[in-house]
Amino acid sequence: MVPADFKALIQRFYHLQAERVETYRLFEEGHEAYLRTGPHYDFDHYRQLVHEITQAFCGISKEVLEIKGSLHNDLDRPDLSEHIEKLQSKEKQKLELTAKLQLARQQAQDHPEDEDCQEKIQEIKHEIIKNKEALSEIMQDFKYDSEECD
Repeated sequence: MVPADFKALIQRFYHLQAERVETYRLFEEGHEAYLRTGPHYDFDHYRQLVHEITQAFCGISKEVLEIKGSLHNDLDRPDLSEHIEKLQSKEKQKLELTAKLQLARQQAQDHPEDEDCQEKIQEIKHEIIKNKEALSEIMQDFKYDSEECD
C-alpha cells in the first residue's frame, strides 16, 4: 500500500467512529421513545430497533477489524492495530453499559418509589463517563501515532 491508501484507511476509520456515535444517538432516541410507551410498552417496536442497532454495530465493527488487520499486516503498523483492539474492547463495554443503563431506566420508571433504581442509574452513568474518557484517550493516541507519518 502507498501512503495515500494509508490516509484513506485512517479516514475510513474516523468515519466509522462517527457512524458509531450516530448509532448510539439513534439507540438512545429509540429507547426514550420506547419508555414513553409505558406502562404497556411497545416491545415489538423496541426489539426491532435493537435488532437494527445491533446490525449497524456489527457492520461497523467488522469493517474496523478489517482496517485493524490491514494496518497490522499490510502496513506494518502494529501500534495502530493495538489502539484499535483496545478501542473495540472499550466500545463493547460501552454497548453493554448502555444496555444496562436502558434497563435501569425502565426499572426506575416502573418502580418510581424504589430509590435504589436512581442510585443504580447514577452508578452506570459514572461507568459510562469513565468508559468515554478511556475511548477518548485511545482515539487521541491513535490520532497522534497515525499523524507521525505526515
